[in-house]
Amino acid sequence: MFDNFYKNKRVLVTGHTGFKGSWLALWLHELGAKVTGLALPPNTEPSHFELIRLQDLITHIEGDIRNEEVVRKTFEKANPEIVFHLAAQPLFRLSYDEPKMTFDTNVGGTVNILEAIRHCPSVKAAVVITSDKCYENKEWVWGYRENEPMGGHDPYSASKGCAELVFSAYLKSFFSQDATQDRTIGIRSPHAVRPWQHVLEPLSGYLQLGALLSQDPKKYSGAWNLGPEDGSYLTVAEMADRLIKCWGEGSWNDLSDPQAPHEAKLLKLNCDKAHAALHWHSVLTIDECLQMTAGWYKMFYDLKPHEVMYELCTQQIAGYMERAKKRNL
Repeated sequence: MFDNFYKNKRVLVTGHTGFKGSWLALWLHELGAKVTGLALPPNTEPSHFELIRLQDLITHIEGDIRNEEVVRKTFEKANPEIVFHLAAQPLFRLSYDEPKMTFDTNVGGTVNILEAIRHCPSVKAAVVITSDKCYENKEWVWGYRENEPMGGHDPYSASKGCAELVFSAYLKSFFSQDATQDRTIGIRSPHAVRPWQHVLEPLSGYLQLGALLSQDPKKYSGAWNLGPEDGSYLTVAEMADRLIKCWGEGSWNDLSDPQAPHEAKLLKLNCDKAHAALHWHSVLTIDECLQMTAGWYKMFYDLKPHEVMYELCTQQIAGYMERAKKRNL
């Protein structure tokens, strides 16, 4: 039925001790998936979960999605490729007796799951299940469409509507890849000149200043400019062109608005004081800055694990220090 898609896939199901969740986990198991389940103990008698002895078929983790650490550790253990989020407080009447628990579970728990997904590079797809009660109920005779407004008179319905809004926010803010999929870059002020520099440049100045202040606060207190060398003062358009070249593809378009609020066209810093008194200078050329920046973001958008990003950052710091040493800075 699914063309063996789920065979050997690592799948995480939250709420697998519930009715729908236990059926889903069993079906995935039958399709050959490597299933991990995260849920509270079953709260019904009889329990479908217990009747089919699901705990013997999958990796069963007993835990509360309201507990962020439990969720995080579950994702670390399961390393899922696909997530089905069903865990919830599912009872309408109980939401009147336990409104806080209902919101904590259905909204806060969903946030915990989405945060875990956001920080789990292995996840390729997530299905978040809420309820037909998520819509603003107007008591009309025709069915609600997916673009109808969320609502909810009772705590349960409101919690499900909130969960939908939370997921929508995460989808648009974190799970969309539009930024890297052939979109033209819009530039507000292409002719404005700015002092471009890599983040490690000013940080090296901060570190130098911190050390000197510790030794002689009277001498080194005050304001310091830590800007780039003259070669790094480029227009926004020039910077975009160079970055596109480093990236390997891309384009930009001019979004200038003559009616826009005033914004300075030229911004430069004089750093003679820092050069002379702190013995601080820029280390990187503008092209080196762009190569390092493009390399970092390429790795980031490849969704590499946190360990890989950590290694890349430490390598760039070490490389920066080596360049500084070679240039006698």
